[in-house]
Amino acid sequence: MTDPLKIGIAGLGTVGAGTVEALRKHVELLSERAGRSLEITAVSARDKSKDRGVDLSAVTWHDDAVVLAGDENVDVVVELIGGEDGIAKAVCETAINNAKHVVTANKAMIAHHGTVLAEAAEAKGVVLAYEAAVAGGIPIIKALREGLAANRIDRLYGILNGTCNYILTNMAESGRGFDEVLKEAQELGYAESDPSFDVDGVDTAHKLAILASVAFGTTIDFDGVHVEGIRHVSPVDIDFARELGYGIKLLGVAARTDAGIEQRVHPCMVPVDAPINHVNGVFNAIEIAGDFVDTTIHEGRGAGAGPTASAVVADIVDIARGHTVPTFGVPVDNLKPASTVAMSQHRGPYYVRFMVVDKPGVFAGIASSLSDNNVSMESVLQRSRSPGDAVPVVMTVHDTIEADMQRTLADIAALDAVVETPRMIRIENL
Repeated sequence: MTDPLKIGIAGLGTVGAGTVEALRKHVELLSERAGRSLEITAVSARDKSKDRGVDLSAVTWHDDAVVLAGDENVDVVVELIGGEDGIAKAVCETAINNAKHVVTANKAMIAHHGTVLAEAAEAKGVVLAYEAAVAGGIPIIKALREGLAANRIDRLYGILNGTCNYILTNMAESGRGFDEVLKEAQELGYAESDPSFDVDGVDTAHKLAILASVAFGTTIDFDGVHVEGIRHVSPVDIDFARELGYGIKLLGVAARTDAGIEQRVHPCMVPVDAPINHVNGVFNAIEIAGDFVDTTIHEGRGAGAGPTASAVVADIVDIARGHTVPTFGVPVDNLKPASTVAMSQHRGPYYVRFMVVDKPGVFAGIASSLSDNNVSMESVLQRSRSPGDAVPVVMTVHDTIEADMQRTLADIAALDAVVETPRMIRIENL
């Protein structure tokens, strides 16, 4: 009879408690699928007295999660503490050094230290699994690393943060501004009290850096990801986007180019009929382009106790079966340098909006700035008001180098008639 797989869980927050519930709710089903029983033998959290809705009376409690990581009665350490460094990283390092498998939902840690941790895990012959770190319940890591192994992946993009997608969806549906919808999202529990990691694009960038490594067989290069958030997106831009035939989504985009790997996170205008434009609320979606499968779309809940616990348990089942693959699809020694392309080299179409004083000669100044920087206008929308009032001038431009676009915006911002910082959103004709 095969011995049970002994599991230690470090961190009993929403996802940790959800993982305990999932392991206990489907004991027989998981044993059948894993080929052996899965047994929680140890847990660790900050407050032992807290009621988490799960019975832990028969499980060894460790006040120190690092001690749990070295417990001889644990085969797999599940790290659900979070944070780029500190105790979460120490738990994973200790577990690997003690030849224990690691399952984590920690995207920040993997994005910053994943290559080094994977190298240590390979040297010890153990698994570092992180399906739950990207897109919650969507099995996107397995899809890229295993299901699409026959394909050369040239591009992927997606909605990777449910908080931002909720905010943009509700702004579009209600016409309300960012601050008001963010407050509502916080009240409903969709946004943290400090939402910076979400709304400023950092959370999406962590996930994109991981996906790019798996998709392209490169070392993780989080520092090479261009990151912008959604604070500057306004109802005015959403309305103009709709008039132009677009919706606005915060996307993470990774692509092979002739110059190297492009990794960028920013609001995008996407065609209204694009599948990803119809992914709303707190849902995530990732679209992958492979040379044999063409395009695959993966959609589901990207966060929450149930979806994330589902991904954690799936990794545990793989370990119990003895099913192993290299952490990022190929052995660490075979990962190529990321060779990330600077955002200044990006080429594509753009939406730009200027608030200008309506007086003669304004448009001539804008047109001159465009011409001086090799930017070609595609279309323009202008609203009329009384002479001397501030009016929006909206235009789209043909494919342009980012550096040229940024110089154009700086030149136009310096014009006397321009009364607000110009707004620019990149267009993705998916």
